[in-house]
Amino acid sequence: MDLPAQRNPVGAHVPVAGRGLAGTGLAYARQVGAESVQVFVANPRGWATPAGNPAQDEAFRAACAETGTPAYVHAPYLINFGSDSAATRERSAESLRHSLHRAHAIGALGVVVHTGSALCGPPAAALAHVRRGVLPLLDELEAFGDAAPALLLEPTAGQGRSLCARMADLGPYLEALDRHPAVGVCLDTCHAFAAGHDLAAPGGVAAMLDELTDAVGPGRLRLIHANDSEDAVGARKDRHANIGAGMIGAPAFGELLAHPATAGVPLVIETPDGRHDPDRVEGARHARDIARLKELRAAAGVPA
Repeated sequence: MDLPAQRNPVGAHVPVAGRGLAGTGLAYARQVGAESVQVFVANPRGWATPAGNPAQDEAFRAACAETGTPAYVHAPYLINFGSDSAATRERSAESLRHSLHRAHAIGALGVVVHTGSALCGPPAAALAHVRRGVLPLLDELEAFGDAAPALLLEPTAGQGRSLCARMADLGPYLEALDRHPAVGVCLDTCHAFAAGHDLAAPGGVAAMLDELTDAVGPGRLRLIHANDSEDAVGARKDRHANIGAGMIGAPAFGELLAHPATAGVPLVIETPDGRHDPDRVEGARHARDIARLKELRAAAGVPA
């Protein structure tokens, strides 16, 4: 998976219901000014593995290639290889395989997956299940050659028995996967803040990125979920706020964009979209968030 060469494309998770990946998703992306996109290819709260629409897949792939829009798939939330249920672990493998194959079909650069929780016992036992469930899927990616999507590990906000919340937690997880070259990281700023990384404090962004690099090495950060937080640092609550409207604050996102560790890494917002605003303008808040991040990108001196 190749990252954009110069800039940090700023985009959004886009809806696809109705007219599909291209008809709904890319139309929404144009509406809000997105330069990168993330989509679901299955119900995010279920186990179904629906077949794609070949015409929509090709239209989406072609449009993203023509416009240079990096695309990503977010895997369903139920996936947890650290579950104490063998059935859940088997379904997790089926669901993640589906997301990886669908990502390849639509030309997506990576599949974001939450790292899960240690429900089967101590973290070591859960990571053993991660190894048994995920390594075979990574080996299957070799059939796709250079077009294979990356598997992007997303640490959570620290709820329950999270396997990865702090950046340092990614080290053992990556070791369980033999530091496979197809594995990268998706950093969610709200999750990191909720887990205790004080991005709003002076030097907080740099300290978090240093911890991430120490844990996984350089070049593994492939995507950023740019979300402000409704709750205070360390709250372990995953409640997203619009950029600059939460406890992290806009300056932290400027620092993030200016840091060498994020060079070329796309950003995707997962913030409130405005459907429930008094004026009922869907996407209005997304458009403002994307415009704000583009302003911060320019102020950080990142080529547009």
